[in-house]
Amino acid sequence: METSTASPLRLRTVDDIRAALLAGHGFPGDKEALEDDLQRALEDPPEGDLPGVDSVIVDYRGRIRLHEDSTFDTAVEEGIDLAMRVKREAQPIDRFRYWSGAPS
Repeated sequence: METSTASPLRLRTVDDIRAALLAGHGFPGDKEALEDDLQRALEDPPEGDLPGVDSVIVDYRGRIRLHEDSTFDTAVEEGIDLAMRVKREAQPIDRFRYWSGAPS
């Protein structure tokens, strides 16, 4: 399994994540979506507790790391191929053709 040898990005704070997204790391739309997700997480949080912001940071940190992983695209392609194969194999039987002996 091939792994990236580049040093990992520093992604500890909201500013770190913003900087990484502004530098082009992450998936299309992440830069804009981060701000929307942070806004939602900051709306009416329990006093002294910001679990929503923490989950936004964890989510975008993971998204950026996935985007930077050299094996991610290959894994996604393999998953899509597997799903297509399973879907083809699970096609419903045309009962008329099956019972009448007509060719498929």
